[in-house]
Amino acid sequence: MDYKKKPLPPIVGKAGFGLLGIGLVLIILAFAVNTQRAFFDYLWMYMFLVSVGVGSLALVALEYLVGATWSTPFRRISEFLSSLIPVLAILVIPLLFGMHDLFHWTHPETLQNDPILQSKAPYLNVNFFIIRVAIVFAVWLAFYFLFIRNSQRQDNTKDPALTRQSIKLSAVFAILFIITISITAVDWMMSLEYHWYSTMFGVYYFSGTLYVSFAVAAFCAVKLNENGYLSERLSNNHYYSFGAFMFAFNIFWAYIAFSQYMLIWYADIPEETFWVIMRMKGSWAYYSIGLVFVHFIIPFIILLPRSSKVRPGLLTKMAVWFVIAHFYDLYWLIMPTYFKEGFVFGWSELGFMMFAVGLIITVFRIRAAKVNLVPVGDPKLESGLNFHLN
Repeated sequence: MDYKKKPLPPIVGKAGFGLLGIGLVLIILAFAVNTQRAFFDYLWMYMFLVSVGVGSLALVALEYLVGATWSTPFRRISEFLSSLIPVLAILVIPLLFGMHDLFHWTHPETLQNDPILQSKAPYLNVNFFIIRVAIVFAVWLAFYFLFIRNSQRQDNTKDPALTRQSIKLSAVFAILFIITISITAVDWMMSLEYHWYSTMFGVYYFSGTLYVSFAVAAFCAVKLNENGYLSERLSNNHYYSFGAFMFAFNIFWAYIAFSQYMLIWYADIPEETFWVIMRMKGSWAYYSIGLVFVHFIIPFIILLPRSSKVRPGLLTKMAVWFVIAHFYDLYWLIMPTYFKEGFVFGWSELGFMMFAVGLIITVFRIRAAKVNLVPVGDPKLESGLNFHLN
């Protein structure tokens, strides 16, 4: 094996801690200045981190489930990123205390005077909401620890039985992932406007989750390999699948987004259309038009050629673009409930973005300092290193 473990440069840790520190200061100031706005920004940041953390665990399961080999040399990257899940279990606590600021359905007077909310009360109530959050995290944490345990144990034992066990776990997690990520989307974002109905919203967030997870993994893979932290046998050919999946989920997101809009427009039901109308008033109209270009048209055009998927420099730039586009999308989903008259972006939102990026870097740095960056005991690793485009 040509892989040799070496620590990441100190600048990575300093960058992560620096962004964390600055972001934390701005977050504290945001809560001091305007608590309700800060909670909406916090939710925006939290849903982005859920996408990266839980989406990365889904990529780990996906590799095992389909028997992919091209991704094996890079799988540890997704495992490190999925280490955000235990942190998310802590970060969700402030949100639970901020439910009154976020959700009108938690207000007793709203429930008393709203027949629609009364019909949804068996689901939309604080106690059941917290129970669902607890169950969702129990599922995520259980599978996170099982996948990580098997992968790290295999570094030492080289036991192929651990791979077979992870494949069985993946079959179960694939179903539970779709269910739990949909519940998370409905509970934390869709219920901000509790009158709104959309049977596609869970799939919409699911598509964005995999969209950004592939992007973050691609960025880390290229940067680590270019600086000699992975294997000398990895080449630009290995990047193609990252670019192809980014391209594919960009199209899938656009398909789901258009389908949701088309069905709402065609049915013309007031309980559905008001949600779209909110995003087509004032400056939100320009923001909505921008979403089409930022999230779909521009990355579609750039990633369409086959050659663009194997160019490391372009791939990392597009990965950063995808991260920004997902932030953009989540802002469009969440913030119109607070900024009803028009879109606003300021130092408060910037602080939450910096904290999120700093947290991802810091968690990755801590995990990379303890575990091999390549799953050296995986029986599929050799096939992954020998991967070539036809």
